[in-house]
Amino acid sequence: MRWHASDLLRHLDDVITVYGEAMGYSPDLLQTRKGCIAAHVGLASFNAVATLDETGQLVGFGYGYHSTAGQWWHDQVRNAVRRDQRIGWLTNCFEVVELHVRPAAQGQGIGGRQLAELLAPVGESRTLLSTPEADESASRAWRLYRRFGFVDVLRRFHFPGDDRPFAVLGRQLPLSATHTAPPQTAGAVPRPEASPRLRWPL
Repeated sequence: MRWHASDLLRHLDDVITVYGEAMGYSPDLLQTRKGCIAAHVGLASFNAVATLDETGQLVGFGYGYHSTAGQWWHDQVRNAVRRDQRIGWLTNCFEVVELHVRPAAQGQGIGGRQLAELLAPVGESRTLLSTPEADESASRAWRLYRRFGFVDVLRRFHFPGDDRPFAVLGRQLPLSATHTAPPQTAGAVPRPEASPRLRWPL
């Protein structure tokens, strides 16, 4: 389901719980992230989705917004990529900030439905996200992003405050009906697709 900013704020404690379970972060870091998430809802093009179970419990959520200079994540990535990548990826870009599903609910297609619904109304020309490096064949998250046509923009990057290496992945928008794209050279900017914007979940 689509969430307004007020919905996310009203369920912020549940959002942080799901985030913590999915990412394995410490309680101290989660409190810091709680403040960051609350601040994000006022940014341009903010868009959020959520999944509730039959009891009304939050089992997954995702959100993002227009990526621009002056935002922490945007500036970290901008400073780490080549100039041509800055122009090709960080111009008119929607950042998928968070996309998480409780571990107990993973493997049911929830992440794919959330990603499709999150990106469906986006007006930007491309989207970026970051995810911890992992074995692509074993990681549900990586298999999901590859199925949606995300390609490598930056690999093995360390964001300040996190010891794990991350990958920054991107794809052109709108989504295609098949969520697939031809293989791309690492760091290359794929051509925009002519397929219509996706309006249905996985």
